[in-house]
Amino acid sequence: MKTERIILGVDPGTTIMGFGLIRVVNRKMEFLQLNELDLKKYTDHYLKLQKIFERTIELIDTHHPDEIAIEAPFFGKNVQSMLKLGRAQGVAMAAGLSRQIPITEYEPKKIKMAITGNGNASKEQVAKMLQQLLGIKTLPKNLDSTDGLAAAVCHFFNDGKPAKTKNYSGWDSFVKQNKDRVK
Repeated sequence: MKTERIILGVDPGTTIMGFGLIRVVNRKMEFLQLNELDLKKYTDHYLKLQKIFERTIELIDTHHPDEIAIEAPFFGKNVQSMLKLGRAQGVAMAAGLSRQIPITEYEPKKIKMAITGNGNASKEQVAKMLQQLLGIKTLPKNLDSTDGLAAAVCHFFNDGKPAKTKNYSGWDSFVKQNKDRVK
């Protein structure tokens, strides 16, 4: 196992998409960056997807993450919102897969549990715990970026432990694990 690696965490969204980066040296986490992509000004859904892809590629090409942790969409009552969220997640995943970066999905409750010990924790509770864990001086106004960071930290905490998550190392891996989704 590498002694140093970078993990990019992604919280997919079509209004605001959150990103967080950590560096792991030996077994110690180090905060690198919080970021968000504000998509509210775009009305065209396909343009939003393009912006998500471009920003994710930009982060990958700038920071060279070794792994990507992404929050899996949760099942809500609004089917249209879920479809849009799933597309946003898929586009971010496609960006990582296009650069051959392994991707792991985590359910929102699993991320919250890993960070706070409570799978029903609020965004604010997750953000405050991350602030303490990583020594972040100021929290952002929108907590989507801390949600992205939480996915990266959850991935670090789950390293080497069996998890009920899906890992993809490329398109072939994705297709093999999702035969029901591929025609």
